[in-house]
Amino acid sequence: MSILATKAAATSHRLAPSMPARAKALLASGTGIIIVLYIILYGLYSIWDPTALTADTVLNLTNNAVPLAIAAAGQTLIVLSRGFDLSVAGVISLTNVIMAAYPLDGPLGAVESLAICLAIGGVVGLVNGFLVAVLRLQSIAATLATMIICQGLSLVILDAPGGTVADFISYDLTDVLFGVIPISGLFVAGVVALWMICRRTAFGTGLYVVGADETAAHLSGINVKRVRILSFVIGGMLYGLAGFMLSAQTATGNPNAGASFLMLTFAAVALGGTSLSGGRGSVIASIIGAATLMLLQKVLFAGGVSSFYTGIFQGVVLVLAVVFGNVVTHFVERRGAT
Repeated sequence: MSILATKAAATSHRLAPSMPARAKALLASGTGIIIVLYIILYGLYSIWDPTALTADTVLNLTNNAVPLAIAAAGQTLIVLSRGFDLSVAGVISLTNVIMAAYPLDGPLGAVESLAICLAIGGVVGLVNGFLVAVLRLQSIAATLATMIICQGLSLVILDAPGGTVADFISYDLTDVLFGVIPISGLFVAGVVALWMICRRTAFGTGLYVVGADETAAHLSGINVKRVRILSFVIGGMLYGLAGFMLSAQTATGNPNAGASFLMLTFAAVALGGTSLSGGRGSVIASIIGAATLMLLQKVLFAGGVSSFYTGIFQGVVLVLAVVFGNVVTHFVERRGAT
């Protein structure tokens, strides 16, 4: 081997991140922490419930977690760009009642219903983006208004719980593929794949830069308005997809179906380590955070804890996870500095 080749190999070895460095980065990002927490909770669940590792239980957990996981992914995009989106509750409610009031049968009907849900979410997101990015309204005020409008439309369409979702959507999309793979989980996998592609685009980079420092982003040539509008549009479409999957799970409509998602999406985002001040976080971690919140409900039920205490335990776990994440991040940063 030549001297130049030897030097190049040595340089490459120094520049390549070591396994401990990668582990530290994963832990500091929050993703590693939420994965560990999920494994611990699943261990407790398997101890208290002997059926925890069966295929039926895994399918049930997946179906329950998918709507919140997809909604949390959409919320993460807005939070990364330093915003808040309350319209998630309204979009989910609106898409749910439309699917229950106007069911479309068969695979083609499912595709049409999905397109309608995505379109509704995209339109609401476009309105939110225009109000926030162009008219410079506060994101909380703007999205609160669109949430109220969507909730009002939901009540106009369906003034009380009822209706029926198409059988193909409620049965086939909550079943398994090849007898093993939960079909609903494939929708989450699709969202993850799209995020991994998007993360490497100018838009994905812009989300982090705008969230960290909007002025610096503008000075560096990033189209801040475009990034904000796109984040709301894509986030809204994901809310529509969440409403679609929630309808598949419940098989019926409820004008208040999205109410519980309002706080839970923010909890999932925070639990996944995404900074609510913007500029730091991950869609994947938020998805795992949503799955952890839903798993926690199962763990408490298996442990004999009354459902009335579920919210309390979710809040406590959220606070502990965030505090622990901050401590770990601070420790890793100090060790890295030394």
